[in-house]
Amino acid sequence: MARHLFTSESVTEGHPDKLCDQISDAILDALIEKDPTSRVACETTATTGLILVAGEISTNAYVDIPKLVRETVEEIGYVRGKFGFDAENCGVITAIDEQSNDIAIGVDEGLESKSGETVEDEIEKVGAGDQGIMFGFACNETPEFMPLPISLAHKLSRKLTEVRKSGELEYLRPDGKTQVTVEYEDDTPVRVHTVLISAQHDPTVSNETIREDLINKVIKATIPSELLDDETLYYINPTGRFVVGGPHGDTGLTGRKIIIDTYGGYSRHGGGAFSGKDPTKVDRSACYAARYVAKNIVASGLADKCEIELSYAIGIARPLSIFVDTFGTGVVSNEKLVEIVKENFDLRPGAIIRDLDLRRPIYKQTAAYGHFGRTDIDLPWEKLDKVELLKKYL
Repeated sequence: MARHLFTSESVTEGHPDKLCDQISDAILDALIEKDPTSRVACETTATTGLILVAGEISTNAYVDIPKLVRETVEEIGYVRGKFGFDAENCGVITAIDEQSNDIAIGVDEGLESKSGETVEDEIEKVGAGDQGIMFGFACNETPEFMPLPISLAHKLSRKLTEVRKSGELEYLRPDGKTQVTVEYEDDTPVRVHTVLISAQHDPTVSNETIREDLINKVIKATIPSELLDDETLYYINPTGRFVVGGPHGDTGLTGRKIIIDTYGGYSRHGGGAFSGKDPTKVDRSACYAARYVAKNIVASGLADKCEIELSYAIGIARPLSIFVDTFGTGVVSNEKLVEIVKENFDLRPGAIIRDLDLRRPIYKQTAAYGHFGRTDIDLPWEKLDKVELLKKYL
């Protein structure tokens, strides 16, 4: 059997890039809650003592952006100056314009509708908000149909935040990173080879205390014992010190953790980010739809792993192409799976929004710890309601 290693990373909600993702999605949620047809492309950057919110927004709603920013930063845990950032005293600057009319023309009515093609209802007339390629992926390595490395990395990040917020490890601060290397035999994960955690901390705590606590109260409390052995390597704050963190230690920016947001590098990525974008942006909604398709294919038994690629053109509703790769694990051919996808899934943006009910304030909860495979929150693209339908093709 061939052995190989694969590594994925995650970050906590206090990481500066993730802080920015959560602010952008908090603004999106607030606008969609008041006006579900809001068009939002909201970017956030954060640095020492300052947050800048910029972007293009067209809406009939009003939200107090500085207030939302401060509430989000406070919720994450940056509430004291000595943590490197303070929700109450940081500066907040906004620079918001309306969505370009050139984009709105294509989104408001797709090319198919303009050319006189029949559409079932008004919502399906929506054209894609941009060109691009989007990928979705699923595999049967874990109960949530995600690759094991990114699944474990996210769980470690969530646990790191949990022990900080509960006060169990009160010396921890909001910023943190995790990384997990899994050893495979052929395509089967057999053990955890290496675990890396970097956690922001109070300057008075010793490295020995941090190491002992994170191994026992985070790693061994999260990773199943059968995946750990005497040869598993643990690296805890490898530099020996992580006091300066958050936006004070590193400038944050919306959309800079796209691999963490998806499959940890295990699957291909089209390059588009999610946070701060309303569902007419296929960067977001089509990736969710592709995950929904891939997950149902794997859960139905049609393949052990499945990757879907979709491509779109701005102002055109139907995907330009649909590509399926099961990496040799499919019980039917990839070409047959493309036909099955076309028969059972409507991948026009308006239909995706309708079928997954995306005009709701559900996005901030996805902005940390991954958009896929979540077992702690209920996400519509994770449902398995097509499984029985797809089993007829077995």
